[in-house]
Amino acid sequence: MVALNLLLVPLLVTLSSATPISYESLRFPSFDPQELLCQLPILKKFLCPRTGTDALNIQTTMGLARGTADPSGASRFTVKYASANRWAPSTLASTWGLPTGALNASSLPLACPQADVDPSAYTEDCLSMVLYVPPGLTLASNAPTLMWIHGGSFVVGSATAPGLDGSKLAVATNSIVAVVQYRLGALGFMSPDGTTNLAVKDLVNAMQFLKKVAPAFGGAASKITLAGQSSGANMIRALLAVPSASSLFKSAILQSDPMNYGFLDTSAQQALQSNFNGLINCDATNQACWNSLSLNAILNAQNILFTTAASIDPSAGFAQPIRPVRDGSFITSPLDSTAPFPSVSKPVLVTSVRHEAGFAIYNQFPDAVPGEYFTPICEATFGPARTNTIVSSTYYPAVPPSVGGQVDARTQLQLVGTDYLWKCSGWTFARNWVEHGGSAYVGEYQVGASYAGNDVIPFCTQAGTVCHQDDIEIVFGTVVNPTPAQAALVTEMQKRYKAFITNGNPNVAGLPTWTAATLSNVHALQLGGSGEVTVGACDPSFWGQGVEYDYQVYGI
Repeated sequence: MVALNLLLVPLLVTLSSATPISYESLRFPSFDPQELLCQLPILKKFLCPRTGTDALNIQTTMGLARGTADPSGASRFTVKYASANRWAPSTLASTWGLPTGALNASSLPLACPQADVDPSAYTEDCLSMVLYVPPGLTLASNAPTLMWIHGGSFVVGSATAPGLDGSKLAVATNSIVAVVQYRLGALGFMSPDGTTNLAVKDLVNAMQFLKKVAPAFGGAASKITLAGQSSGANMIRALLAVPSASSLFKSAILQSDPMNYGFLDTSAQQALQSNFNGLINCDATNQACWNSLSLNAILNAQNILFTTAASIDPSAGFAQPIRPVRDGSFITSPLDSTAPFPSVSKPVLVTSVRHEAGFAIYNQFPDAVPGEYFTPICEATFGPARTNTIVSSTYYPAVPPSVGGQVDARTQLQLVGTDYLWKCSGWTFARNWVEHGGSAYVGEYQVGASYAGNDVIPFCTQAGTVCHQDDIEIVFGTVVNPTPAQAALVTEMQKRYKAFITNGNPNVAGLPTWTAATLSNVHALQLGGSGEVTVGACDPSFWGQGVEYDYQVYGI
């Protein structure tokens, strides 16, 4: 009785101070008792959907979150989730606060420092995220959260990059969408004292922050799914290899992860680190020297390291040489075919696009490449032994087929690049994942939306071409003036994402069945097409065995 009285007293006080109720209204058939109860402050917080200004003022365990209405329907909140001194591990925020440089709740966060960006657009104190919350959630909703990690070869990108407005995705999936930032380039991966994976650890803090605040917005702390594209997906693969982070998320979506590149090993990282320390002229213990460096000096040194890394250690490669490191304590597995694969249980969704290498190949070779150049160009990348297997196969004959009456080796080079960097290596990962206990769904985008910057490459704007990044706006629903095919795929993928982040399975009634991968057949679904993708060179006897991936060649 005591407990009941303690509950009733504030309720009666609230009732007595509320606007008088007309008991006549209780007899009208159209009266909704919940509507009346929603006027009571003590119940409104727990029972009723947030509408109007209440949806933009949310009391969290870390303080009051003030948001703004996104034009696409969700409530948008920007927040600093962690802070860090230069080249030190980040510290989880203890109070809700606007990102550095934000003037009010409508301000978007500044990016992390990166080359070729106006310094006024970035800040070193950049560990921020943007939350998009759909209307209608209550504290009892237990909605899932999708944490998006942007790409950019670990050196560029931000939570406010083109197409990453998460409002439409949040509304379509009825989930909280959190688009996060992490320290880029040298500031995230090249601490002079040899500390590794600072950027990866930033994202662990981002997940811990979401677990704390998501319930206040109507989300479930236990329903976080990671999603990302390109190096963002690579970052997720790194987090899948972090045992201490496993309890922070339940599933993962990896879009266009260049899985041919393994995590760096410690010897390669040490070689790159030593070179970087020489470039900044600071030794491993001189913290005063590190802190005296201008951001411009750090970025200049980073650019030099990026372009010379492959000559310092070939395993670094050319595309994203600054990346996560398998240090053996934080990241404990390569999650590839070079070492025993750990037992896994999370569901993963692994996708690529039809012409992943299109931008890179046609950017490097703006004019047609004679067919006889195909073999020597391959040798420059793969070496003679791997090239001989490639050009003697039925998948990539030494004399490329003619296109429109002209032999252009770029067609063949694009196909090889797509297969070994993204598609087939992703299929190999999926087979390994399934073999060791997890479930995997594999797909390839046959329809895309030309991403900002891709339009400078004529190949990427041709009908039917889907270049790297062209899946981003499909998923987010941010395609400008979509064609019927694009609009249909946006609807399909958002339905599938809603199902996957809810129950780990992307199948939805009324859509084609997406068969889970098995050890012998990954069942890659054509997204925006019909049926499954032809296996071709992604047969496990070819890529990964007949022709090794880079991570196998370099033993990383």
